[in-house]
Amino acid sequence: MRTGNPSPANIDEYIAGFPRDVQKMLRQVRRTIREAAPAAEERISYGIAGFALNGRVVVHFAGYKTHIALSPAPRGVESFKKALSSYKGGKGTVQFPLNEPLPLGLITRIVKFRVKENAAKAQKKPRV
Repeated sequence: MRTGNPSPANIDEYIAGFPRDVQKMLRQVRRTIREAAPAAEERISYGIAGFALNGRVVVHFAGYKTHIALSPAPRGVESFKKALSSYKGGKGTVQFPLNEPLPLGLITRIVKFRVKENAAKAQKKPRV
């Protein structure tokens, strides 16, 4: 539920478009991602905040009226199934309700998993 400019230039502008309480939560998510993937670059893609590494998306995060979404989420990965089962979301997303504490440890695990996936894909990419 952003207010203001629909096309933010950067993550600071993206976060600034939300109510203060949501801004605080989005900053926590951003900080958690940054700590788990320090080499990742911030970007705005599809109008939402994200981080990329090796030219590939690590994660996106977005604020909504009732939740903060994180994608892609490893819902099909056995080691995450139980932890993610208590959260709504689609095939590749997870929704963290605004009225509950953010599971920062889980977010860290997801980001570190995605960084490893990203690195594996980058190694498989043929060199030109």
